[in-house]
Amino acid sequence: MTGKARDEAVIGSIRGILYAAAFLVFLAGLQLFVFPLRTADWFSWTIGAPMTAVFLGAAYWSSAVLEVAGARAPGWGSARLAVWPVLVFTTLTLLVTLVHLDAFHFGPEHPMSARIVTWGWLAIYAGVPIALLAAERLQARDRRRDGAGSEAAPAPRHRLPVGLRALLGALAVVQLIAGVVLLAWQGTPPEWIWPWPLTALTADAVGAWLVGLGWAAGYAAVVDDVLWVRPVALTGIAFVVLEGIALARYGEVVAWATPAGIAYAALLAGIGASGVWDLLLARRLPR
Repeated sequence: MTGKARDEAVIGSIRGILYAAAFLVFLAGLQLFVFPLRTADWFSWTIGAPMTAVFLGAAYWSSAVLEVAGARAPGWGSARLAVWPVLVFTTLTLLVTLVHLDAFHFGPEHPMSARIVTWGWLAIYAGVPIALLAAERLQARDRRRDGAGSEAAPAPRHRLPVGLRALLGALAVVQLIAGVVLLAWQGTPPEWIWPWPLTALTADAVGAWLVGLGWAAGYAAVVDDVLWVRPVALTGIAFVVLEGIALARYGEVVAWATPAGIAYAALLAGIGASGVWDLLLARRLPR
């Protein structure tokens, strides 16, 4: 189904913040995905379970795809699908950091490398949400100032198939609920909630990621445009591929026969299917 849609130009500050955020999350993913056994020396807190470290590393690297795709987007219609999930995730992660501050590598008993990373972590998660909110306000002011919002000429709008919108909506609900449960759980979540052991801190960290990913899926369903949701589609495919590599390395700890294990496998399958579906639709559209 097609219609007419106008797309606002993206201001330079938003593109710059997204590029900077992509570089930073690439570095975080490098530490976790490539060196999951060295988090005591090279990360902000010690992650004892390698599977958790590579899961988080895969999430960071896939979010870099989202941010680069958003920064390169031709208009705000697509770029906002990177801005708002990143804002949600970074805000939640800042709260998680403040709640578990005693577990982070601030003290002199930790290696200097870990302390430098930790102070950088705190600065980034305190600064990025503020910078994104300020840039979004500038984007809105630019829209009001120019009346039409610095818009390009109307272009065809290609709505998502009902099945793909439903899939994105279901993924959003599942991830948001799972993320909120992990964030709200006190202590180590049981096996029926998550298919491998998590500490209180890593449960909150995973929960923040799930809420961010769920927000992105839900927002994509609301935006409802094949071309505009491509950043989310690319991110989903990257996430599934990287999580597959993570499972190949350390997946022996995953309790697949539990409800949480089955749900985790179904979630990865759904994320991958939605991403491939959208990209196949986009390839058929005229440029």
